[in-house]
Amino acid sequence: MQDLPLPTPIESPLLNEAAGSRIGHGFFTRQGGVSEGIYAGLNVGIGSRDDRIRVMENRSRVAAWFGLPVEKLATVHQVHSPDVYVVDETYAGERPQVDAMVTAVPGVALGVLAADCGPILFVDGKNGVIGAAHAGWKGALTGVLENTIDAMISLGAARENITAVLGPSIGPASYEVGPEFIERFVSFDPSYQSFFSPSAKQGHAMFDLPSLTIHRLRKAGVTAESLGLDTYPDADRFYSYRRTTHSKEPDYGRQISAISIREAQ
Repeated sequence: MQDLPLPTPIESPLLNEAAGSRIGHGFFTRQGGVSEGIYAGLNVGIGSRDDRIRVMENRSRVAAWFGLPVEKLATVHQVHSPDVYVVDETYAGERPQVDAMVTAVPGVALGVLAADCGPILFVDGKNGVIGAAHAGWKGALTGVLENTIDAMISLGAARENITAVLGPSIGPASYEVGPEFIERFVSFDPSYQSFFSPSAKQGHAMFDLPSLTIHRLRKAGVTAESLGLDTYPDADRFYSYRRTTHSKEPDYGRQISAISIREAQ
């Protein structure tokens, strides 16, 4: 394996301010890993066809950034659901089929994987509760964001103290959708028409998933912002499912966004 320095994730100043010194987070890019070829970099996707040894090394490097062993990097089998898993003191590495996690337990990093979908990290620094959610269009529409907030509250968080930040995800200039997609959203809420803008292709539109995500978070009563980073055009830093599809590549990597409560010294 290559002897590389630990990866350097992107951090949100807003999340750092809300989290306090005991909670660390990072929106990791594809840089700083050992995968090669189409996966080059920090591919942490167990579901990819990348060499598993390299994927586990990359995951170990992410965990090490938090000062944790790889078995304390908690991820789930993401299925575009609205479901949330509570990580407690009995956590032993299970990967349930859900799309968000919450915890009040120190010494575990909650990580969500993405390659265009939205990774959202949540924190209530005052009450020591954190969360991480994976929200593509389906998860955002069916309630994974709101369910993550509710699960945090069940662990002692206060809605007014929760801050959520959306990491690198596909932007409105890169996400063209067809008429059936538009109809699904407008049927759900006519005001959602505002998240679509005309595209060059007749009957199609450009979809602003980040703005929908932030709208849903703020409507749920939490402080929220986006990093404003589009995964599609930035191949040096981010994996992108849509870019891979358009390039006719056989598979794609996944980047991770993670958050952890540090154990007391």
